[in-house]
Amino acid sequence: MNDRIFIDTNVLIYAYDKHEPEKQKRAQFLLKEGIQNDNVVISSQVLSEFYCTVTKKIREPMSYDEAHEVIRHFKIFPVVEVDSVLVNRAIETLKQYHIPYWDSLIVAAAERAGCSKLLSEDFNSGQLYYEILAVDPFKTYKTLHIV
Repeated sequence: MNDRIFIDTNVLIYAYDKHEPEKQKRAQFLLKEGIQNDNVVISSQVLSEFYCTVTKKIREPMSYDEAHEVIRHFKIFPVVEVDSVLVNRAIETLKQYHIPYWDSLIVAAAERAGCSKLLSEDFNSGQLYYEILAVDPFKTYKTLHIV
């Protein structure tokens, strides 16, 4: 069985942002590999951030319906739900690692899911958060097979 990989919002966004073609290609590859290996995990936070970003913040936003349809396709991934226990773990994570709250919530979700890697460009690549290795898939992919 493959190690579980937590995919942060920015990876999902790049998979659909044609104005970043290199990152789009890499993100799409990671998602395809994750689907084939059945080892990708996301969270309800990631889904919410994805929807808000692709409908408002990218250069060519999706319509609400397009974004909703994409999110429906993400049902193939296990989704960690944000609840009060996860929020409390995120606060502990924030205190321990001195990272922003929303990032600590991502780490807490990855930990709950038993992930060994967290793919994101927003974390310090190479750093361990608990037993989870943060990897920037857009900087390290030429030398490291991460999925």
